[in-house]
Amino acid sequence: MEKTILLLKHVTGIQRRSPLWDRVGAANKRFVLRDINLQLKAGYIYGLIGENGAGKTTLMHYILKDTIPYKGHIYIEGTDIRKDHAQILNRIGYVSEDRRFFENCTAGQNAGLLGAFYENFHEEIFTDAMAAMNLSARKVYKTMSRGERLKFQLAFAIAHEPCLYLLDEVTAGMDPVFRVDFFRLLQQIIRDGRACVLMTSHITEEIETRTDYVGVMVNGSLVRFGESLDIIPDLRKGRACGEDHR
Repeated sequence: MEKTILLLKHVTGIQRRSPLWDRVGAANKRFVLRDINLQLKAGYIYGLIGENGAGKTTLMHYILKDTIPYKGHIYIEGTDIRKDHAQILNRIGYVSEDRRFFENCTAGQNAGLLGAFYENFHEEIFTDAMAAMNLSARKVYKTMSRGERLKFQLAFAIAHEPCLYLLDEVTAGMDPVFRVDFFRLLQQIIRDGRACVLMTSHITEEIETRTDYVGVMVNGSLVRFGESLDIIPDLRKGRACGEDHR
């Protein structure tokens, strides 16, 4: 039986009112999730698509941050993340351009310092993953290109063996040659049936050919979810939700 890694049940954001509500509330509503129901199982790569502001990154933030108020429940491997959010973070590998590391430290130093916060961080796995991506652990983080930073982050995530990988627009601008190797690495990650990947991307062809399932986000709602090879062609024809969303 396939193991459920991530389960969202009726997750709806609670919009906090403030004196500025009348001026900015309407604009901010799009960043609140609305009744999200989603189940991700081990052994698959899932895509999440939608226009800017549709809620793709917001969904990831609901999982990663314990300061966002919401109704409903989010479970990782059957555990409600509200029970012990710090412990849950051990099970998540997050890769994003917005993630922060020590700018003046090398990749290896960052791994040594921050890996200590994870229960199962393995330096040898980190070293092997860095080598697989042709990236030196001696390179200083602030001197890395965008692509190199994301490669380092993926190696760092792999090293603490999470069950859920959250990848936010990591392939945008990625070298086409490395993109092939990148997805080969993802396939290796999920091969043993212990983890799954949820990634956002604006590259429709990538989602269609590289992911198993895809969800379509519109204004904070998950309007459709199913096999990528079925949904992406519908998107091109404008049939997924009445219009074409990237």
